[in-house]
Amino acid sequence: MRILYNIYHSKGIFLVWHQWCLYYAAGVCLLLSPVRSDDACPSSCICARDAGTVTCLPDGEETELPGDMPEWTSTLILKGRNISTLPRGALTINGTKLVMMTLSLSYNGIQVIEPYAFLGLPRLHLLDLSHNQLEFISARAFHGLPELRSLYLNYSILPPAIAHLSGALSAENLRNLHRLELAGNGLKSIPLERLDMYSLHALVLTDNSIENIERENITNLYQERRLRVYLSLNPFRCNCELEAFYYWLKNSSQCPDAGRLLCSQPEGKSGIPVEKLRSEDVDCMSENLEAVSYVFLGIVLALIGVVFLMVLYLNRRGIKRWLNNIREACRDQMEVYHYRYEQDSDPRLANVAV
Repeated sequence: MRILYNIYHSKGIFLVWHQWCLYYAAGVCLLLSPVRSDDACPSSCICARDAGTVTCLPDGEETELPGDMPEWTSTLILKGRNISTLPRGALTINGTKLVMMTLSLSYNGIQVIEPYAFLGLPRLHLLDLSHNQLEFISARAFHGLPELRSLYLNYSILPPAIAHLSGALSAENLRNLHRLELAGNGLKSIPLERLDMYSLHALVLTDNSIENIERENITNLYQERRLRVYLSLNPFRCNCELEAFYYWLKNSSQCPDAGRLLCSQPEGKSGIPVEKLRSEDVDCMSENLEAVSYVFLGIVLALIGVVFLMVLYLNRRGIKRWLNNIREACRDQMEVYHYRYEQDSDPRLANVAV
């Protein structure tokens, strides 16, 4: 019995020792094994996992987006790369939906945004595409962003892309958008077919080429009371066509920078704040009445001229006789002056008179 007990006890010690050896080997393997690809920080990028931030700066002539973004990335800042095109699912990792909430792609020379370029980012709240060179924006460029709150497109849109902008910014694509910035793009009008976007609170259109806001858009602005529109640094043409916009500006608080809106034309009103204009300056009725009054005056003067010519024509014989009489009277008077002059010039006649 003693021998059997010793054998059993020795076997138990061996099993425990063998189990600890397995645990130790597994730990060593984990420590020595490479970091998983979904946690790896891309080259030329700085990662801060605690903050969920990945910042990628230019490293040579980079022309592509960094691959294998960590799945924990909530903020991606990418600048200074020569990325000409954003293809479908440009930031998707093997079809995985990222938790990314902020994406900054400014200063990357982006020219084309293809359909579904941001697919796989359903939780994205802020997208910054400022300071690029966009020539084409697909109508479905922003599909797949149901949670997008802020979209920045400042100083990015070239003239060829302006025609595509209204389709890309439709309410169907951006139902939850709160802030839209389109400063410095040479826009001549509000590039939205419909302003009744469900959640839009701020629309930044500063430093563009807007001369007037159409009456239809003014009507929509009155309906969207929560919307704030920023319009400074635009060359407003202060004539009677500005009437609807002028009264909206005076009667509404929807333009926070209203005091900085200046007239650029006509020359007599250049530099004058739009708010300081008089109602007569933009009163189309007064301008129309003034134009009508000038036309009426011209018609009256023309009628007077016609009547005068008709009177002359009808009395042409009497006028001719009157002119002849005046001519004869003038001739007689001149003969008398001539006779007196001859007498005064003869000295003999002067001695006789003495």
